[in-house]
Amino acid sequence: MHLRDAAPTALLAALLAAPRLASAFYLPGVAPTSYKPGDRVPLDVNRIRPVAAPDYRLHSVVSYDYYHPAFQFCEPAGGPQSVPESLGSILSGDRLMTSPFELLMAKNETCKPLCKARYSENMKVFINERIEESYSLDWLVDGLPAGQQIRDDLTGTTFYSPGFQLGGFYITEAEEEEVSFNNHYEIWIEYHEVNGRPNELRVVGAVVQPTSKDYPGPADCADNHPPLALTATQEEQEVQFSYSVYWRKSDTAWATRWDKYLHVFDPKIHWFWLIDTAVIVVILVLTVMSVLVRTLKKDIARYNRLDQISLDDLGGTSVVEEGVQEDSGWKLVHGDVFRNPSHPLLLSILLGNGAQLFVMTGCTIVFALLGFLSPSNRGSLGTIMIILYTLLGFVGGYASARTYKAMQGEQWKLNIALTPLLVPGIVFAVFFLLDLFLWAKQSSGAVPFTTMLVIIAIWFVISIPLSVVGSWLGFRSPRVEPPVRTNQIPRQIPPVTTYLKPIPSMLIVGLLPFGAIFVELYFILSSIWFSRIYYMFGFLFLCYGLMIVVCAAVTILMTYFLLCAENYNWQWRSFLAAGMSGGYIFFNCLLYLLTKVKLSSLAGVVLYVGYSALISFMFFILAGSIGYFASWWFVRKIYASIKID
Repeated sequence: MHLRDAAPTALLAALLAAPRLASAFYLPGVAPTSYKPGDRVPLDVNRIRPVAAPDYRLHSVVSYDYYHPAFQFCEPAGGPQSVPESLGSILSGDRLMTSPFELLMAKNETCKPLCKARYSENMKVFINERIEESYSLDWLVDGLPAGQQIRDDLTGTTFYSPGFQLGGFYITEAEEEEVSFNNHYEIWIEYHEVNGRPNELRVVGAVVQPTSKDYPGPADCADNHPPLALTATQEEQEVQFSYSVYWRKSDTAWATRWDKYLHVFDPKIHWFWLIDTAVIVVILVLTVMSVLVRTLKKDIARYNRLDQISLDDLGGTSVVEEGVQEDSGWKLVHGDVFRNPSHPLLLSILLGNGAQLFVMTGCTIVFALLGFLSPSNRGSLGTIMIILYTLLGFVGGYASARTYKAMQGEQWKLNIALTPLLVPGIVFAVFFLLDLFLWAKQSSGAVPFTTMLVIIAIWFVISIPLSVVGSWLGFRSPRVEPPVRTNQIPRQIPPVTTYLKPIPSMLIVGLLPFGAIFVELYFILSSIWFSRIYYMFGFLFLCYGLMIVVCAAVTILMTYFLLCAENYNWQWRSFLAAGMSGGYIFFNCLLYLLTKVKLSSLAGVVLYVGYSALISFMFFILAGSIGYFASWWFVRKIYASIKID
């Protein structure tokens, strides 16, 4: 999964500046490489990916290897070699390979021929379709993305956007629009002298200006050549590739070279929506908690006062008791409120995995906030998430076991086995099916078989044993006893009002946590599907905290109203209502598909919907677990505060 995009905050700016204090070392320990004039600087090629088209919509979600047979790009002598990558980088679709480009530090090269390639009719049709879908090339120069310099008219700032176009469009003499194929690259590289030493140079920027030139003879890189069009004829067409390299000195230090790539679109709108959402959320939560606390204190005081009144002296009926029963009925279900829910095994498994996801997400955001997930470490976000989720299998097993034991479940062996298998198994099965679509499309996003084996090995060798250990400790721990006794005969549940019925309550409760993350979700989706660099972890940290508070508060409020209506089936209701936020995320992804994405193939739609469903499913479990444990704490708190005869 790729997670990327941008926006400035004072806190985040300070955190991003922190690496500058470390003698030009990023916090993750990525050391700079210094070159002497004439030293070879590596230029690695990555996948060919779709980006936003001129209509600002995404027309494909399938990426390709740079050396896909249809593109016929020039290969280095001896063939391209794979560049080592992290697990997260591979899962995000990166496929780094060596290239034939020769970049010599501080040495300009004008018009170097690269190679000649011949294209068949099918190849030309394939490339033209990719150009029409606005595909982009990804290169890395000394680990830095080679991109294009873009000016943001809204803010008046310029920034480097990673990647550059595979081709473009031009108007013919007949005033018709034709597709052109870029076959010449002007590579502009910025370098910095370390402390003014001319023999210690570092790469701090890379820009590529691709052009299309239809060479009638040997490549001369002149500007008077017409654009190169790959005509869809049966005849093979020969294309010559060439490039030029220009070096320019820069005052940008190596530690700040990524600042040019970290750009936010519409920053004022982002700030406005985030602050507006935060204010509304805080007011909402304070209002809810204030009303709830005042009402509960009043109820508890009246209930405890009622226990001190002798009902025999009042003829068997207390005026206070009648008032309490009219105002609130949550004490009336004290003998049923801790009754075991239906399907306790499934609920405990979901809660265990939710606790695991909750801790993993929080730790990942904190690591990113502290600067440990630098963009210079490609795939570091995915890698740290996999590592944390694997190691936190202990938390999932422990939480599941303690919850299942509190529910007096008897199938403890099944709980131990299914906690690390059910939810990860569903996610892996869906991921594998989606990967088959990518294999069928010959996409670079298809996870290699060996990587699949590594994931399975990590799952079975590390994650499952840790989960089993956590479950073992959980079942050995004493059972969490309820503060009140449970009656043997279940109390009859009266009809409830419309807003407390399952579906309306789920829609209401799930909407509020979704509202807390709605703005940031837009930027996250943009980073995933439009391959932008995401670094707004300061904002994400705030949104995550707001989401937790809102999710807990509104679920507690729903549980309180449910108990007042003498409905004691709060366990599944609290989980499903809070988890409905995941349903809203999926609906938002579908809306994003209709407004920001315009996919022409069924495979693209299936991939988009499938990955969106996976994200929504995991958020459903995470938010549902927050809602359940908040309600569980609330119910124990209020029933432990009253006197029961």
